[in-house]
Amino acid sequence: MTVTPMLHDSNAPHSAEEAIEGLPAGFGDGISGRIAFWIACAFTLFQIWTAAYGTLASQIVRAMHVGFLLLLGFVLIANLVAKTPLGKIWFWVLGIAGFSTGLYNWIFYADLIQRSSFLTTEDLVVGTLLIVLVFEAARRLMGLPLTIIAGIFLAYCFFGEYAPGPFIHRGYGFEQIIETFAFGTEGIYGTPIYVSAAYIFIFVVFAAFLERAGMLALFNDFALGLVGTWRGGPAQVCVLSSALMGTISGSGVANVVASGQFTIPLMKRFGFRSAFAGGVEATSSMGGQIMPPVMGAVAFIMAETLNVSYASIVKAAIIPAVLYFGACFWMVFLEAGKAGLKGMSKAELPNPWTAVKEHWPLILPLAALVYLLFAGYTPIFAGTMGLALVIVLILGMPLAASIGPFIFRIVFWVALGLAAASFMKFGVNFLVIVILGLIAGCVFVKGGRETLIICRDAMAEGAKNALPVGIACAIVGIVIGTLSLTGIASTFVGAIIRVGEHNLFLSLVLTMITCLILGMGIPTIPNYIITSSLAGPALLELGVPLIVSHMFVFYFGIMADLTPPVALAAFAAAPMAKTSGMKIGIEATKLASAGFVVPFMAVYTPALMLQDPGAISAAWGYPVEVIYLFAKACFGIGLWGVAVVGFLFTRAAAWERLIALVAGASLVVALPWTDEVGWALGIILVAQHWWRSRKLGAATVTP
Repeated sequence: MTVTPMLHDSNAPHSAEEAIEGLPAGFGDGISGRIAFWIACAFTLFQIWTAAYGTLASQIVRAMHVGFLLLLGFVLIANLVAKTPLGKIWFWVLGIAGFSTGLYNWIFYADLIQRSSFLTTEDLVVGTLLIVLVFEAARRLMGLPLTIIAGIFLAYCFFGEYAPGPFIHRGYGFEQIIETFAFGTEGIYGTPIYVSAAYIFIFVVFAAFLERAGMLALFNDFALGLVGTWRGGPAQVCVLSSALMGTISGSGVANVVASGQFTIPLMKRFGFRSAFAGGVEATSSMGGQIMPPVMGAVAFIMAETLNVSYASIVKAAIIPAVLYFGACFWMVFLEAGKAGLKGMSKAELPNPWTAVKEHWPLILPLAALVYLLFAGYTPIFAGTMGLALVIVLILGMPLAASIGPFIFRIVFWVALGLAAASFMKFGVNFLVIVILGLIAGCVFVKGGRETLIICRDAMAEGAKNALPVGIACAIVGIVIGTLSLTGIASTFVGAIIRVGEHNLFLSLVLTMITCLILGMGIPTIPNYIITSSLAGPALLELGVPLIVSHMFVFYFGIMADLTPPVALAAFAAAPMAKTSGMKIGIEATKLASAGFVVPFMAVYTPALMLQDPGAISAAWGYPVEVIYLFAKACFGIGLWGVAVVGFLFTRAAAWERLIALVAGASLVVALPWTDEVGWALGIILVAQHWWRSRKLGAATVTP
């Protein structure tokens, strides 16, 4: 058994974050590029050290996390974007200044705690500098929309006392605003940046190590072999590989660019329309954020915000994720049937189980991560241990390859596995000793030094990949701080509640529109944080279960990346599909029907997210209710697929598509007798359509 880590190709396509947030590939040329590379490595080592040992105060970790983000972000802008020598120097100065704000919080931590009620002149200067640098980094890395939104909230703190009507506040002094945003735990150093420092960074690096080790190739080979022969094989491969990739990477747009390089051209060669091929990739990649067990960064923020276990979030996401990807498979199946496309030849596809057999050790760290998450350990512990285990696996490969007899290699892996697992009993230090021993061994064996380079590069790439998420979490702290300081959220909440008292559905639609509009310019994470802060309490007040209300907001934050006119995921797929991003967005919106329907269904029937039981549970039991709701959702989404694509057993007539739409809608709407009407209409439609297709088939073969 051998597993070969995959060296990163320096000429490979840019990652999605780079493409969307404006940073080209690499770290720059010459000495400045090498320095930037080692800054990224130092950032990763600092985060791993704080996660493993936790000896620093939380405020220091948050401040240093932001300091590293600013340093690395501005240095990369200097190396990769700046055009003139003066511009490069300027961004390096900004980066060093940003890092100094973190050091200031570390060095003067005790003094800052003691004088928490007032700030010195030095404190005000550092705090103001921090806010300015966070805004500039966000503008450069995330674009104008998120920066403008945060700027409006900050301006409201200063000038809201002059605002009209219900938006007026009592007014706040400059020192109080700086203290809130730059030194307290309600501003830049609030919950979002805490989650970025504690959980998200580690999981991003974890994904980078797995990708370097060859996990993406394993997913692609497994998906090709398993579903490549299905009708519409290449598109089915795209859906499955994206779902699998979602288990280690929660970045949907990154998924588009990473796997789309392979899947979109394959779908086009096979006969799918360019817009549809791009839509399949965008839709299935965005679904990675809701795909258990790891999901996206929002899941960690949600767990921390709601003060619930990560397992509770995963449990609520299981059925919606199955429905989401099931809808993708179904729409591809129908579209392929309509276009007369078959599956790929089995002879040209890899054996999925051979791929698993050859690369199965890569699954072990992911399995360990899932076990620790669901065994009640904290995400920071689970992520750190998962990362440590994948490092152990990668470092052990060249050592195992240098051992001659097969039985000895087996003994080596068993011994290494037991040693790595011993951290549960002997603690982190023992695992560190194992890793250091493996590093020392790799220096002296064939392929060992190349493996060390892989690990080094993964650390740097992981830090770079974490930049957009971290900067977004930092600047969105301005929004959270404004809501906390001014109480403006209560005004918004009150408005939604007043609408919902008379019409809950209208409140849900307003919340959905807010998410979609915000999502036109900002990523899923800040979209969720802002909207959940505003709409989450209102929906809870209207009787929507806590997790369901936040999942509702989360799902439509994801849908914003698929919905025109902006549709970031669709436009990321456009260069590979060689067609309009707007056309891809329209196709993606059709494919993502489950993403639009399931949140509404879950509000009225929370058991769909394995939350509060309903009337069916009282009569038949909770499992029966869950099974019934799942079956109803599947049938409803299936009928909508027929209505959208216009195909089932054969091409559907216009009146059949209309009936399918009505039947599907009846199954989704939770009103008296709508279920019965939906089931009856749907079953009758499917039966008659099947009968009509048989008659057409008989007429075709009759001489």
